[in-house]
Amino acid sequence: MASKKADSYSGIVGEYLGKNWGVALGILYFTMLLKGMLSYSLIVTFDSASYLKAYGVTTELLSDKAWYALIVLSALVLIAAQGERLLFKVAGPMVVMKLAIVIILGIAIVPHWDFSNWGALPSVGPLVRDTFLTLPFTLFSILFVQILSPMNIAYRKKYSDVNLANLKVLRANRIAYAILVVSVLFFVFSFSLGLSHKDAVVAYEKNISVLALMAEVIPGATIHVMGTALSIFAIFTGFFGLFLGFQDAVTGIVINILSRFMEITERRRKMASRAITISLIVLLAAWVQLGVSILLLVEIGGPLYAVVACWIPCYLVFKMKSLHGLKGWKVYFVAFFGLLLFISPFMKLFS
Repeated sequence: MASKKADSYSGIVGEYLGKNWGVALGILYFTMLLKGMLSYSLIVTFDSASYLKAYGVTTELLSDKAWYALIVLSALVLIAAQGERLLFKVAGPMVVMKLAIVIILGIAIVPHWDFSNWGALPSVGPLVRDTFLTLPFTLFSILFVQILSPMNIAYRKKYSDVNLANLKVLRANRIAYAILVVSVLFFVFSFSLGLSHKDAVVAYEKNISVLALMAEVIPGATIHVMGTALSIFAIFTGFFGLFLGFQDAVTGIVINILSRFMEITERRRKMASRAITISLIVLLAAWVQLGVSILLLVEIGGPLYAVVACWIPCYLVFKMKSLHGLKGWKVYFVAFFGLLLFISPFMKLFS
């Protein structure tokens, strides 16, 4: 928001620290978002196939077929690649429905609450270890770091007054974050009381979300339908939102490198965008075939988020005179939270 122009993450960092730093930190940003894209690609493929089988549309899991992942991911990427306007038209109603279902579903699960599902409080050692291990899951469920840069660019394009654009971005982020914290935490609280540890283990072993498992565990057609709708809307809107940030990261790196050898015309920029889209589809489809654990990806993503979302901004605040006005306790809090995220996956060594 403090940059002179609306540009990609890599471009803005390059404006502050130079092109080489822009590429280096842009690659880190890209890696962080790549982890998210890989996770969502697995979720989209395995969950959609699970639903098709659960509702009798298919007799087998289509996720076992290589062509299924290619078709599903191609469709989603091609929709997302059309730009922000189409995405908002497609994802906007989904987001509204998703929020409503989260609240309604959380209430609907209340009759199925069983406090024995929480089990006994563990000893201090395992409690501290598991708290660190679940920290990335807590953060990723209510934070939307990947959309901040594209969101800022979109508002800059809409409003010629930079100060007005910044004001709109801050307000939108604060409202969205407050809604997310309240609704998601209530949903998680209700859900954790409605399903047993055994059910959670089944979802983990099948590499599907617990929402996809819920149709088999909790009786009642209404809950099943809402759970299915929530899962589908959450997957699609999450994929679309993440794609904007991912495209922003990749485009920034590619343009940064190409600008060293040639003039970047509008035609070349479009060609680069198409090449990125095609490469992304092939990469994600190939990744799905490996069937890597989604939970493992989230756990190892902590250090990446620590560096990109916490430490780099803090470093820039102290490095750049134009950002010194942001100094204060918040910077140290963000840096400390980055430290917690960074060490979280290493707690696995003590399990």
